[in-house]
This record gives sequence, C-alpha cells and structure tokens, in this order.
Amino acid sequence: MSGIDSHVEMGKNARPDLSHVGIYVTDIKKIETFYCDVLDLIVTDRGAGRRFKNDLVFLSGEPTKHHQLALASGRAPGTASTVMQVSFQVPTLAKLRAVRDKALANGAKELFGLNHGNAWSIYFHDPEDNVVEVYVDVPFYVPQPHGDPLDLDKSDEEIFQETEAVCRRDPGFMPLADWEARMRRLLAGGPS
Repeated sequence: MSGIDSHVEMGKNARPDLSHVGIYVTDIKKIETFYCDVLDLIVTDRGAGRRFKNDLVFLSGEPTKHHQLALASGRAPGTASTVMQVSFQVPTLAKLRAVRDKALANGAKELFGLNHGNAWSIYFHDPEDNVVEVYVDVPFYVPQPHGDPLDLDKSDEEIFQETEAVCRRDPGFMPLADWEARMRRLLAGGPS
C-alpha cells in the first residue's frame, strides 16, 4: 500500500462518502453572492473548466473541504431547476434562526420549517429556484419521511420537548445512538 493509500484509508469507510454537490446556474455571480451571504461560505477557487468550458466557482465553509458546493454556468435562462435539495447542517437552533433571517433578507423564497423528528429543518428556494435545506440534527430516530410543522419562534426547550413527545409516540422511535449502532451493524453486513 502506498503512503497516500494508507493516509486516505485511516479511519475511513470503504464505501464512497458523499462530500459535495455541484449545480448548474444561470447567473453565477448572483448565486455565488447568495450562498456566501446566507450560509457564510467563501470562494476557494474559480475559473473555466478544462474538460467542459463552463465557468466554475467553488464554495466552502469548512477548512478541511476544498468545496462543499460547486457552481457551474450553463443553465439556460428560464429553465426549471432539477435540484431536489442541497442540504447544509448547522449546530444549533440559534444558527438555524440566523440562517432563516439571512435567507429572507437575501431574497429566499417559499421558506418553511419542518420537524423531521431526527432533524429540525428549514427549506427555501434560492434566487434560481434551487431548493436549499438547512438543518440541525436531533438525538432521536423516527422512520422517515416524517414532517411536522416547525415554529422557530418557540423557545429551544419548547421545540425539544414537542419533538421528543412526538417521536416517542412513533412505534419506530429509538435514541439516535441506538440507530447509529444499528447502521454500523448493517454496513458491516450484520443483522438489523
């Protein structure tokens, strides 16, 4: 095994790990500004592609990731977005509220909140109608899809208590740690 192979495999899952997403856009500067302003991403690189001649902008909010989002010119004006959603995680409800406020101030459309039981999410459309989800993980598992309204104007404690009560009523409920242990067994080829 070469030095680079041993470095890459240390502590990594043998399966491919989704690390970033790229989307075609119409107005690359407008979309770059939106994601930088709303999600505090920074531009790590930009330029024209060599294999395909589109303009590219690479954005990240993590010091260990060259990019989390790649923007590519080439989407024809007036064409519908084919992006189901681009999702970003934040650590707290306070940060989720801050993103909501920034998104609305920067032209996000159709913003709404959902309590998935395992996550608190907001969804909105960027200026080119790509759907963006921003979420906070919750320490519970309930079978998905699950989506109750999320009112971010309630206190953190109220949201947590409501979520826990709803989740515990679901027959598939389990603490997140139990679900993660189950996933480790399944990914290792063991029984569920």
